Amino acid sequence: MEPDLFTAAAEDRQEKDPTGSPLAVRMRPRTLDEVVGQQHLLKPGSPLRRLVGEGNGGPAGPSSVFLWGPPGIGKTTLAYVVSQATNKRFVELSAITAGVKEVRAVIDGARRASGGYGKETVLFLDEIHRFSKAQQDSLLPAVENRWVTLIAATTENPYFSVISPLLSRSLLLTLEPLTDDDLRGLLKRALTDARGLAGAVTLPEDTEAHLLRIAGGDARRALTALEAGAGSAISKGEKEITLQTLEESVDRAAVKYDRAGDQHYDVASALIKSIRGSDVDAALHYLARMIEAGEDPRFIARRLMISASEDIGLADPSALQTAVAAAQAVALIGFPEARITLSQATIALALAPKSNAAYLAIDAALADVRAGLAGPVPAHLRDSHYKGAEKLGHGKGYQYPHDLPGGIAAQQYAPDEVHGKRYYAPTRYGAEARYADVTDRVRGRLRGEEP
Repeated sequence: MEPDLFTAAAEDRQEKDPTGSPLAVRMRPRTLDEVVGQQHLLKPGSPLRRLVGEGNGGPAGPSSVFLWGPPGIGKTTLAYVVSQATNKRFVELSAITAGVKEVRAVIDGARRASGGYGKETVLFLDEIHRFSKAQQDSLLPAVENRWVTLIAATTENPYFSVISPLLSRSLLLTLEPLTDDDLRGLLKRALTDARGLAGAVTLPEDTEAHLLRIAGGDARRALTALEAGAGSAISKGEKEITLQTLEESVDRAAVKYDRAGDQHYDVASALIKSIRGSDVDAALHYLARMIEAGEDPRFIARRLMISASEDIGLADPSALQTAVAAAQAVALIGFPEARITLSQATIALALAPKSNAAYLAIDAALADVRAGLAGPVPAHLRDSHYKGAEKLGHGKGYQYPHDLPGGIAAQQYAPDEVHGKRYYAPTRYGAEARYADVTDRVRGRLRGEEP
């Protein structure tokens, strides 16, 4: 790191009075071994361990890396640990404030340090997705020639937000969301560590559970809420952070919701049944409860996709497209922005015309198959493309629909055991009314009736 006079003064004040810094800053890991979560990236010989000089890479130097993941799961922390542990020159830039001029200055400085002192440079570039193509292009020569080793952090999918030449010259490391156990360990450390709260207060189980819900997998948010709750408890002379104290300090009520218990399934069920019943306001209420309780947005998106087929189906074929698009968007962006996408999908599904005909149709067909009604495939429908098939009578008498007027051949398709069965019973709601007309007409043609 290359601090200026003001940065050095601030760091000196922080060293003399650590409590002057936020808890999240004070609890930053000092070594890779103190990092919470991301153990898949911290194995011996991993790119991050090689960046801090662990192991002997021989002629193969450490690679530039992209750290991709949602906010608060450790991207900046990992870069900070590298800056503390490495014996290399470390420079930090943010794509929010830096431009090509600043990047070129770092690269020029790296070349001078390498040529004059044999000192390698590590460049940490935060929010790289905010750089334009031209700005990202300015990094290419330095990365390709290893004038700098780049650590780039992004919350957006780098395959969409980073130019491919830069990505191909680096390793992409995907950070996984922090689990409740990861955050629980971090909170325990912050409560007892001398850098943290040094045992000034305790955290009861119910308060801890609420704090984990508030955090939503974000370590920074968890520590910020813990600090707020601890400050409030200490000011009131309390030795523990009660649930009420935490609620007052962070202004968020504890949602009665157990992600592993009955509430998880009850609220999810209520959401789907409200969508099925076309009550958009009730659906949004239950969606909000799931979001506020820290429910996995991917779980919510999966339930919406199921509802789109089970309760709407062909009454509005675009409903499934909406739900699938929402699930893909949620996977890319995560909370908090994903709440908007989930809201859009929930509203669209709640207000769509409803039909469970597709759901009933497949269950009726499955019931017959399970009951043993699965006779031989009619001979004229069997595969006739292999040698000897003709002698077996396979394909004999098959009528090719594309050669016939209307593209429908009056021939039997189902086995004898279920011939004439009607599994699909379309409604007359929404777009399915058209499918009802088509189904009636096609079934008549298949029976040999004139149109």
